[in-house]
Amino acid sequence: MKLKGKVAIVTGGGRNIGEEISKLFVSEGAKVAILDMDKARGDKVAAEIVAKGGEAAAFVVDVSKGADAERGVAEVTKRFGKIDILVNNVAISDNKTILECTEEDWDRVMNVTLKGPFLMGKYVAKQMIAQGTGGAMVNIASTSGFRGRPRAIAYISAKSGVINLTRGMAVQLAQYNIRVNSVSPNKAGSPVGRDEFNTDRPITNLLKRPVEPLDVAKAVLFLVSDDATFVMGENIFVDGGVMAVDIAS
Repeated sequence: MKLKGKVAIVTGGGRNIGEEISKLFVSEGAKVAILDMDKARGDKVAAEIVAKGGEAAAFVVDVSKGADAERGVAEVTKRFGKIDILVNNVAISDNKTILECTEEDWDRVMNVTLKGPFLMGKYVAKQMIAQGTGGAMVNIASTSGFRGRPRAIAYISAKSGVINLTRGMAVQLAQYNIRVNSVSPNKAGSPVGRDEFNTDRPITNLLKRPVEPLDVAKAVLFLVSDDATFVMGENIFVDGGVMAVDIAS
């Protein structure tokens, strides 16, 4: 087992990519704290894990608020005794053009999608440093952070920020033996903020199939495991080759 004895936090763990990451981590020996604003979602995933013999607990935490993020980290530490892994997965999207996006839309997306990883990274890092055992963090970015889109101006800006936030965290936390990397999916599972998989979603990757949440989870598992002990500040595309294609050709 690649994560035996480890304790992991997964934000947005109640659905889609976060749910698959949580379940995969547990199958590899980890104990998982599922952070989600939707209590029912978080409880459901935790219950499914426990029913299969794993160890998980759900916590309602608003990662966009510093006091709540700090409280969540403290509650997870109290419940499990330590934190070894953080996956900043939660995000929301505006799905609006710059002409449609309001200031409130912009702030809401930025607070959850970019500020959230900053706050969780900060407070989890403090706990890891206090433990003196190091750790691993993965921020879920997006191919949207590398190029423009016809819609979603706040989301693409936030995800672009997540990319460089990852690099900054990697540089600043390396001295504490905390590794930080990111994973960039493309249209994985159901769209951001939706529970249902959109069967009409166009497939533009080289494999001609939708990116599954488990595809992303496996890349995250690699980055937090000892298989990636020399990987720091990197981004892995899990997009079926989307970013390898010259869309203008």
